[in-house]
Amino acid sequence: MKHLFLFLFFSLSLQAQFRINGIVKESSTTKTLAFATITTNNGVISTSDVDGKFSILSQNPISYFYVSYIGYQKIKINVAQNNHFYPVLLTQKTDKLNEVVVNSENAATAIIKKTIALKDNNNPQKRLQSFEFKTYNKLVVSANPDSIAGKIDSIIVKKTKEGVYFKIDSANYKFKTTVSKRHLFQTEKVSQYQFSNKTLKETILGTKMAGLKQPLYEILAFNLQSFSIYEPKYELFETKYNSPIADDAIREYNYKLLDTVVISGRNAYMIYFKNKKKSKAKGLEGILYVDQNNYAITKAIMRIRGLLDISGTHEFEYNPTENIWFPRHKNFQIIKGKNDDDIKIFGGTIQFDGDMKQDLSPRKKQPSDYIYLLSDSYNFDIKNNTEVQILNPNFAVEIDKTAFKKEDSFWKNYRKDSIDNRSKRTYNELDSISVRRKIANRVQFGKKAINGYLPIGFFDLDLRKIFSYNNYEGFRLGLGGVTNDRLSKLFRIDGYYAYGTKDGIFKGSIGAAVKMDSRTNSWLGFSYTDDIREIASTSFSIEKKPFKIYDPRPINISTFYNYISWKTYIETKKIPKTESVWEISKSEITPKFDYAFHLKDKLFTAYNISTAMVSLQWSPFSDYMQTPTGRIETEKRYPKFTFQFTQTIGNLWKNDFDFSKFDFKTEYEKKYLNGHKTSLLVQAGYAKGDVPLTHLYNTSPNNITKETIIQRITFGGKNSFETMFFNEFFSNKYAYFQFKHAFNRVTLLKKIKPSLVLVSRMAWGNLEHPEQHLGLNFKTLKDGFFESGIELNQIFNGLGLTTFFRYGSNQLPKLQDNITIKLSYVLNLGF
Repeated sequence: MKHLFLFLFFSLSLQAQFRINGIVKESSTTKTLAFATITTNNGVISTSDVDGKFSILSQNPISYFYVSYIGYQKIKINVAQNNHFYPVLLTQKTDKLNEVVVNSENAATAIIKKTIALKDNNNPQKRLQSFEFKTYNKLVVSANPDSIAGKIDSIIVKKTKEGVYFKIDSANYKFKTTVSKRHLFQTEKVSQYQFSNKTLKETILGTKMAGLKQPLYEILAFNLQSFSIYEPKYELFETKYNSPIADDAIREYNYKLLDTVVISGRNAYMIYFKNKKKSKAKGLEGILYVDQNNYAITKAIMRIRGLLDISGTHEFEYNPTENIWFPRHKNFQIIKGKNDDDIKIFGGTIQFDGDMKQDLSPRKKQPSDYIYLLSDSYNFDIKNNTEVQILNPNFAVEIDKTAFKKEDSFWKNYRKDSIDNRSKRTYNELDSISVRRKIANRVQFGKKAINGYLPIGFFDLDLRKIFSYNNYEGFRLGLGGVTNDRLSKLFRIDGYYAYGTKDGIFKGSIGAAVKMDSRTNSWLGFSYTDDIREIASTSFSIEKKPFKIYDPRPINISTFYNYISWKTYIETKKIPKTESVWEISKSEITPKFDYAFHLKDKLFTAYNISTAMVSLQWSPFSDYMQTPTGRIETEKRYPKFTFQFTQTIGNLWKNDFDFSKFDFKTEYEKKYLNGHKTSLLVQAGYAKGDVPLTHLYNTSPNNITKETIIQRITFGGKNSFETMFFNEFFSNKYAYFQFKHAFNRVTLLKKIKPSLVLVSRMAWGNLEHPEQHLGLNFKTLKDGFFESGIELNQIFNGLGLTTFFRYGSNQLPKLQDNITIKLSYVLNLGF
């Protein structure tokens, strides 16, 4: 979801009824002072940023403000009516405190240790049995027109003997004219938060989004900042950082006592924190305000700085009855950052141009330099330790059915301030533009295209069915898709038709389904299919295959079986945090290679299999949003678990065999703050009974039997064994493990930016009664199979190179036969 916002490059300038700006410097050296405390006469407390600058917004008039900094004389500044910018010079005290040594035990560290020790007592989600409140949130993407020059420039295009040719640049002028009238984007939301039995749930009561009558659920689910400051991991813009008050925070952060301030009539310490390691210089930093009596957090400013400056502020209100600070206000903002530092990785250097050209002259500011994103949330109607009943507690977020249909009276009742003319014009103009340019249709088109479908009227064309290639069919050409909501929201018809240029056979499928329940996205359907499938392949019915322009692994497959199948099924999300498919099918199986299954003195070269199957994916750690049209996974967390059980059904529909299959898979993924990512995959299967070779396990081989390494160069797969030859191993029980660690892309040359991935795979298995399978020579995995390799992906225009080495008990006698080189390709669609 973060990619929805990556087009924004921001520079912040905020609007309010009363605003003062300024900069804090040391009087003798004129050096800027970061994180000086600014306190206004009406109780607003702010700080200067890392460059010494500050900006204060207030709904009430500001007549004066104080500026203080530890080791410096406190100063009072009177506010003049027409002056909005105040340079402040602070003078050091004669008894200046020595600089705090950050690597020793100091006052700030001692305060933080007490804060950590008492955090459960101060955390509302640990201290209180229950609470509930309402929140009003407003998010805008905009720019301050006063910051934009707004002039029409002339740019020299070229000089010739005939004269100088100019090009008119009116980008800033047009941009200033636009943002003077309206914001670029705007959305509002009113929610009710409920907490009970260690469960926190948000119910969205009302929401409106400029330009979209049907708001994007993905934006509503986007997590800009953590709900609580007390969690071990603090989340800012969908990136998690170790909290500065986590149990192990002392090892990771430096702390410095900056000042003491008064918040809600109570004294608080003002403590600056930052990562100890230089490699984390662009990690989380900020200021914590800690109550001097109970060591609770009274205010927190969390920030990350880089090409984007992102900050989240949490403000709390003291409840004397409960002796607890409860969240009152949250603010999130993104502005364009400034970063001229080079980053060195593996000997290569990544350079940022910041605000300078290569000739060190200032870079001309573009409209995007002035854009900012600002989100404000205000809590009200707070009730603690009252009886709270949470409906559907398995959903972290639920959207009320009438949330998109609220009248103006609803918004007037909940808005903190009356909506200004600029915001009104934002709704009116963006709604008009949306209708004129069919923005809603474009959004839906984009969402479907990402998933591999091309909407054409009431039909979504499946792009995966148009073209593919394998060694058995040759080029496979076809058409397929599914009807969409424009035809009906209550039923769907799907199907495809394909032709192989090498085998000369038509294949296809046709099916229909009816919706049983919208909220659980439950469907009852049936289908008929006549197609081919790779032998001994493992397929989880519940898994949705990601869209790829091409799928490289099937290119080299030559052993398939034909199946003519009748199937009825139910797919549903009714069980919390799961998706499941329940299916009964009858299939006529014909192997398309030389094979016979020997069972009870009979050779089967074709057979009937009737099965009942349940396929289920469970994501216990993910968060979900319940929308009027179904459930959405808002935060994907690992591990995830997939189960599938298949059982043949006696003599039903002339079933020839009796067997059971149990398949299992779990995935784990961890992303690091430095951009690295570790992925783990564990998969296992067990087939018991009379199982023909077509329905056993082959553990995804992807190597062809050619003499030399060069002849074996093909495209690599995602989770396949690159050094295992096709049809080399078969099993009726197996266990598979894969480890991947991906590093950041490294800029070696302007267009050479490889991504290094380390990979290891291993599998163990066995096959009972191998003598029953006639026609193929193969081995079992009882001694295990092992390979490791390196992937250098996206070296040039998406193309990459991988190499793997086979070792262990199944290592081949010739060294070159254990080595494989593959091509890789990553297609970036820009989404």
